[in-house]
Amino acid sequence: MTDGPAATEFALDVRDLRRDFRQVHAVDGVTMTIPRGEVFGLVGPDGAGKSTFIRMLATVLTPTSGDALVFGHSVVRDAHRVKPRIGYMSQAFSLYGDLTVQENLDFFAELRGVPRGDMASRSERLLEFSGLTEFRKRQAQFLSGGMKQKLALAATLISEPDLLFLDEPTTGVDPVSRREFWRIISGLHQQGITVFVATPYMDEADRCDEIAFMAQGRIILRDTPAGMKKRVPGRVVEVTVDDYRAAMPLLRPLPYVKSIEVSGERLRVLVDCSDGISCEQEMGALLTAGGLLVERVAPAATDLEMAFATLIPTIDSNDDAKPATEAVA
Repeated sequence: MTDGPAATEFALDVRDLRRDFRQVHAVDGVTMTIPRGEVFGLVGPDGAGKSTFIRMLATVLTPTSGDALVFGHSVVRDAHRVKPRIGYMSQAFSLYGDLTVQENLDFFAELRGVPRGDMASRSERLLEFSGLTEFRKRQAQFLSGGMKQKLALAATLISEPDLLFLDEPTTGVDPVSRREFWRIISGLHQQGITVFVATPYMDEADRCDEIAFMAQGRIILRDTPAGMKKRVPGRVVEVTVDDYRAAMPLLRPLPYVKSIEVSGERLRVLVDCSDGISCEQEMGALLTAGGLLVERVAPAATDLEMAFATLIPTIDSNDDAKPATEAVA
């Protein structure tokens, strides 16, 4: 496979990629392309096939059928050309706890064939980039969860990949560390690195250039975060009352209420009515008449959680028989 202009227009060109485990279609005929330099997010429930999909793209797992081109090179036929171009951080990325931060970086640099003359400069740059410089002599086993993830990312980046695969890299990490981790990802994006990240967090998906929802081994919806939100049929009203559980059965029967999601102690209600003010006034009056103390009934921005909760059941029921390419925008 030549690496000409047409072949390398995309960082990824996935063609009817499949992986079966006995009778289970873990990845079921995915076809998609991802441009160079994009931060692409993959979301979906546990068991959707996200990790299996990423492992095939990273040449860790052989497809049952189909193929994927990474910068024009086949993961099936040209894995030896793909591997030097990518970095892969799995959910179970293994650091060596008895080695220091610096020793871990040195080990992975040597493992991935980084020229010895480049090791020190790359290591120094990554330690500074990830905020780990002052911890370089600390054993990895004594790092916090967030620092371990940043070290794992630095170890993945030591080979200077053009495409980075991250499989739920911030799961179980505290919110502050998650924000720091995404600050680093944003910096990589600015350097022109293509990032493919699977995440269970909608706030992280909102940071991506594009996102796709995977279910039952298929990509069933793909768009920008803003595009996903625009697809929601209706608008969101946020309701704050003294007892949100008691409010839900009062609001559900209203003909213009399409769905209700709980967000902390508040309700996010999807409504479809032409006169927004009247709808909000009616909901407030109904809740007050029901004996509840109403603090707020007001418009709110549509978020990705509402978008997925609203759109995915509709797509599942309407497009169940369609191949993945028809469901991708």
